[in-house]
Amino acid sequence: MKKMCLAIILMFIVCGGSQDSSKVIPKPEENLPQINKSVLMVIAPQNFRDEEYKEPFDLFTKSGIKVTTASIDTLPAKGMLGMVIKPDLTLEQITPDSFDALVIVGGSGCQVLWDNKTLHGIVASFNKTGKTVAAICIAPVVLARVGILKDIKATAFSTVKDEIVKCGGQYTGNGVEVVGNIVTGSGPQAAKDFADAILERLKEQ
Repeated sequence: MKKMCLAIILMFIVCGGSQDSSKVIPKPEENLPQINKSVLMVIAPQNFRDEEYKEPFDLFTKSGIKVTTASIDTLPAKGMLGMVIKPDLTLEQITPDSFDALVIVGGSGCQVLWDNKTLHGIVASFNKTGKTVAAICIAPVVLARVGILKDIKATAFSTVKDEIVKCGGQYTGNGVEVVGNIVTGSGPQAAKDFADAILERLKEQ
């Protein structure tokens, strides 16, 4: 009987010890200052670039920022690397006054957004009120065609350099450019720095 009691006590100690050692240590990102802001992220219905969505989305949500995703429709959108996102809103359902920043994600599918008049109106509305307007990869072409990159430094994926220049933008090819309320990024390799730049803008906004 004593042996049985001793075994139970030992089991309790071992289980208790393993429970303590399994506590999850918070990641440093979870200690980010929380920001009470709302961001609208726009993606193409197909072939958006996964990292250019994920890096900003993760950073924003860890910072307490509410993220809403929009596209041409609300059917599940598939990224170039396999990510699947179901948009919350269509472009027609967007009320710019409800958000503090606009982020347009790139990827090969983004070309369908370049001349989208509804998106053009949304971009113009955000820019008119001085809110953060950001685009990465080939998405800065949308900003260029709206006319808000004229005479300012901007970056984008190298294949669309001529599109930026044609609309009056000063193409740099740098990873990230920030001019006033406008943030542009060159591509997936710059996604993290792009996200960081937007976050800094939101802190100041």
